[in-house]
Amino acid sequence: MLRFPAALFRRAGVLRRCSGWLACLCLVLAALSGFARSDVPKSIKIIVPSTPGGGSDILARLLAEQIGRANGPTMVVENRPGAGNTIGTEAASRAAADGSALLITTPEFVITAHLRKLAYDPLAFESICYLVRSPQLIVVNGSSPYRTLNDLVTASRAKPGELTLASAGPASAPHIAFETLKRAIGLEMTYVPYPGSGPAVNALLGGHLTAVFASYPNVVEQVNAGKLRAIATASRQRLADMPNVPTLAETALKDFEADIWFGVVAPAKTPNDVTGELARLFTAALEVPDIKSKLLLQGLFPVATCGDAFAAFTRKQYEEYGRAIRDANIKVQ
Repeated sequence: MLRFPAALFRRAGVLRRCSGWLACLCLVLAALSGFARSDVPKSIKIIVPSTPGGGSDILARLLAEQIGRANGPTMVVENRPGAGNTIGTEAASRAAADGSALLITTPEFVITAHLRKLAYDPLAFESICYLVRSPQLIVVNGSSPYRTLNDLVTASRAKPGELTLASAGPASAPHIAFETLKRAIGLEMTYVPYPGSGPAVNALLGGHLTAVFASYPNVVEQVNAGKLRAIATASRQRLADMPNVPTLAETALKDFEADIWFGVVAPAKTPNDVTGELARLFTAALEVPDIKSKLLLQGLFPVATCGDAFAAFTRKQYEEYGRAIRDANIKVQ
């Protein structure tokens, strides 16, 4: 049995102007008109605070295209790189709070606030969805004598500071993860910052480093080819295609997790009905098999945790990164 809100029967003149079956039709149309209206703008700009071609950019474009194909709003990706992602993030913070501008976020979204004074508060944004994650791996050269994390730890203690571990950095998520491990398990290695994971991996392949902390998509091909050896993953669970690679939580530090995460947020005070509808659109896009396949090819694993749960996750990440930065006394020049 269909039930209509009592308010429908109070709409001025509805019953006076209609009778019989026509009255029923009027009531149905009145109900549908209320549910059909959407406050989500027809055109939306997704700000990516980094350069084209990276994980954030690929993710934004794949989802924007799928949402458009599914008769959702038109989404246009705008790259606003620079200053550690703060240029694009600040632009998003100043955008209209109506859903017409969104921001793709990564751990830098909460890290940078602990390193420099910003013109915005990352926790003031409205959380839409934690979209995907990219696992992090500690890898060594395929010809390295180190086959496990314990081998690396033991060797580092035997010759403190001589072994090197690199990542994109400084003050990146992998760098902070390394400093946390270093303090927790007595890993006596020297950290070497690189402008990106690619150059660090190349240096490792060339025999210039002991190990690299890098994202899954930057090393998976070399690991599969035997050129690199993965000795640990920073994901909560082992990776399906690398079942023999233990997690850091198993081998080093309980509950440790340091995936690179990608989310989408809106400017502060964007209405809940708008963010809720946007969450529905992004979640639906992530569930499309073709989109899942394309994301997995990029080493991006769908998560689709939205709303309050994503807000709680972001706050926890903010607090944990802040504590790690203070403990390790990490600074940026």
